[in-house]
Amino acid sequence: MKDHLIWKTEKKTRVFTGRVFDVEEVTSCSPENKSGTFSVIKSSDWAIVIPVLETERGKEFVMVWQWRHGSETLSLEFPGGVFEEGENAEMAAKRELLEETGLTPGSLIKLGEFSPNPAIMSNRVHFFLAENPVANGKQSLDDDEYVDIELVPEKEVIKKMGKEPFIHALMGTALALYLKNKI
Repeated sequence: MKDHLIWKTEKKTRVFTGRVFDVEEVTSCSPENKSGTFSVIKSSDWAIVIPVLETERGKEFVMVWQWRHGSETLSLEFPGGVFEEGENAEMAAKRELLEETGLTPGSLIKLGEFSPNPAIMSNRVHFFLAENPVANGKQSLDDDEYVDIELVPEKEVIKKMGKEPFIHALMGTALALYLKNKI
């Protein structure tokens, strides 16, 4: 263990409460007994689902177009979102897939999980592969959610990831886990 690197939390104070996240000021003591205060974003975990269809054109991803307020751009992404209270990762993944696309997975495989930014965020993002998804309803979006669905060839996503409109960093992580799963 690397105990000589561990800070000890002394105090937490909530300084902001929002709809999607809260911010805490955390005072911690360094391994050399120096005190410091840090901002931490507290949020629920997220689930991201990679739905894959086998079509006459080959493998295609079911992706969604969404407006992203932080970057003020449209982003083409895998479906996903925040866990609701009482959900585990698999439940959240299935719900988000159904809400955003009207699909349910034929099979759902967990690919991994990451801390989106462990320097300032407390939550984790869980990645799933949804194979052979089937239409099981229609979109059931949140009141402030506007989403268009698009089938995108696997090869196109691999080639263009990291360029407009594939700019969401977590989608790059999802794609890396998808490709790792194929090896």
